Order: sequence, then structure tokens, then C-alpha cells
Amino acid sequence: MQHELIQRDAQVNWHPYTQMKNARHIPIMKGEGTYLVDANGTRYIDVISSWWVTLHGHAHPYIAQKVSEQLGTLEQVIFAGFTHMPAIKLSERILRLLPDNQQKVFYTDNGSTAVEVALKMCIQYNHNRGIRKNKILAFHKGYHGDTFGAMSVSGRGIWTAPFGGLLFEVLFIDTPTKENLGGLKDFIDEHAAELTCFIYEPLVQGAGGMLMHGAEDLSELMHYCRLKNILLIQDEIFVGFGRTGKLFAADHLTAKPDVMCFSKGLTGGTMPLGMTTCTQEIFDAFYSDDKTKALFHGHSFTASPLACSAALASLDLLLLESTQQNIIRICHQHSVFIDKLTNHAADLIARQCGTILAIELKTTKETSYFNDVQIFLYDFFLQRNVLIRPLGNIIYLVPPYCISEEDLDYVYQCILDVMEGLG
Repeated sequence: MQHELIQRDAQVNWHPYTQMKNARHIPIMKGEGTYLVDANGTRYIDVISSWWVTLHGHAHPYIAQKVSEQLGTLEQVIFAGFTHMPAIKLSERILRLLPDNQQKVFYTDNGSTAVEVALKMCIQYNHNRGIRKNKILAFHKGYHGDTFGAMSVSGRGIWTAPFGGLLFEVLFIDTPTKENLGGLKDFIDEHAAELTCFIYEPLVQGAGGMLMHGAEDLSELMHYCRLKNILLIQDEIFVGFGRTGKLFAADHLTAKPDVMCFSKGLTGGTMPLGMTTCTQEIFDAFYSDDKTKALFHGHSFTASPLACSAALASLDLLLLESTQQNIIRICHQHSVFIDKLTNHAADLIARQCGTILAIELKTTKETSYFNDVQIFLYDFFLQRNVLIRPLGNIIYLVPPYCISEEDLDYVYQCILDVMEGLG
């Protein structure tokens, strides 16, 4: 059966971020907590939360129950001219958890569109006020999505090369350190008059290689941008909902963003949903008798009642004491494991932010998504029933919070085994 499904899939489906020639995709028949089960009954430990989305494990019965209840009441309604209880409740709950300057919620379908809305909010905010500022500041090696606006503010490279002439101009800077903050401020001074906003992944640049920077340095850079009247877009699509060890990366920072973006873990991995929040000041720039000052953006499934219900259920689970204790335990286990890697210090660089663990292997080729060691690493772990999708020569763990201590220790041992094999 498994072979047949693989063949049928290859005939009809085009998979993401995949060179399809010679690609083979394993049919997954069901999910159970931390595990994915294929057509042969093989169970895989999903230690990357299926692309960083599955907070509480697969097929969680509580989320399924809440979505089922909503499905029998209201499955969909146009969100222009109408509203519904799941969207109202979710917005109220999320805003209570965010920095107190976040006052309004705009719903979309996924992370890329949440970023598109954030960019449009900031650009039109100045346009509506009669101010001509349309340049955007972003980090080198950032990633904010695959739609054109999101690609434009992401790091430029092989992924974006075919579209280079179509992406709008962005000013890129390095992530902040104590050593380079002075130079970054000088660069901002030089361009402040034309900069409308600064978009950034706080603390961890995910797709860029799980690169990490300090909360204190980022806070100082944010404060400086605010002094220069540059709006701040905080992309928490990856790091939100407990990944950094706190509910949000914002909880590590002393500066507050003007706009925030969410998706991935928002529904606990159940279904797509995007969210962009903003300050009252930004909202007020669109609030007018002039209809042309409205934010012209929307999706057919904006604020899907089903997705909002899933997100409310996921929040219930996230805020449980047991879940918070699991997050603390995972953070501690990662830290202890890093200490065990000291024998391999010459061969790797280990870094951690909360429940996110990254191990960068030193190879003869430069660190890159296209590093050939990726194929070996992926197959090595898959043969041991562990789903890890390395970013080139970077192994990373972003486990669901329900992962057991024993399963996480098994994954660590697999990493030690691969290090021995590479040595």
C-alpha cells in the first residue's frame, strides 16, 4: 500500500521546497501526539512539529472536539459586514497576552499574508497622514514568507533569485550585537527620513539557519528606531506561543512593537490562520469618513470560525500549568544536552533559545540550506524513526510540548550517533 501511495502522489502532487526529480514522499495515515504513523505502521517522532506548527501534538482530542462543536454551529461567514463569537473571543484573549499597546486584530490565512498586511498597514499609515516614507528596514538572512512582499523583506539569495527584479527595494542590516550597535544606529540615522518601518524576527531567525541574537541588543535597536519614528513590525510567526520559553518573544524585550504577526502555532497546528495586531494609533490613521483610507485587504476565509475555535482551544492547552511545566522541562533538557556536546565542540556550534535547539555542523562547505550533508542527515534520522528536516548542515529541534523526556533523550542520542558517524 505504501509504495502504491508514493507512486500515486508522484503522479499528481508538487511538494513545497522540494526538487521533485527523484523525490519520495512518505504517506502518513494518522498522527498520535508526538508521532506520525505511515502506511506501513511505522511511527516517527515529529521533533520539528511538522514545520513548527504542532504545539500540543497531532490529532489532539480537545482541539478536535472544539472544532467539531463549531462545525455543527457555524462553519463560515463573510467577515466583511459580519462577525462571530470565535473571532471576538480569540482577539480579546490574544490582546490580553500581548504588550499592552496592541489594541486591534486583523485576520488572514497564513504567515506570509499576516506579514503582507503588516507591511501594508505601515506604508498606508504614513500615506493616510500625508507622509511620504516607503523604505523598509530588515535583517540580512531574515525570512518572512513566500509571497512577493514577504519575499522582498526576506534575505535575498538562491530562493529569491528568479524574482530579484520584481522585489521592492529594502535596506538590510545585520542582527544587533554590542559590537555593531553603534554602526547600525549610524546607518539608521542616514536613512531615517525615508524609512517607514523595520521588520524583524525577534531572537531567532528560523529559516535563515536558527540564527539567534540577544534580547537586550534587539531592545536597544527597537528603542532607537522608535526615537527615529520608524514603525516596528515584530514577526512572531515562528517564535510565538511558547517557543522561546516565554509566551511570546515580546516578553523578553523592553521595547514594544507597533505591529505583530502570528500564524504557525496559533491554531496548535490544526489548520491555517494568520493574525496581524497593531496599536490604536495605527488603526486610527485608517479610521475616517474618507473611504479611500480603509485598509483594502481581505481573504475569503478571513477569521474562519473553525480556525478561530481551534486557536481558542490551543490557547486553553498552552496556558495549562502542565503545558508550561513541559516547556520548562524541554528548555532544561536542551540545556543539559548542550553540555554533553562539549566533546564535539570542534565539530559543531550549538545554540538554544527556549524550546528551540540548533546544532550547526562544521563542514568543508559553508553553512547553507543547500549543503550536501542535508540529504545524509535527513535519511540518517528517518531510518531511526525521527523526523528532522535539517537546514543544510544545521540540525534543529522544535518539539511539540507533549514530547516525553524519553523520546527527547532518544533524539539526543541519535544526534550523538550521527556526530560519531561524521567524525
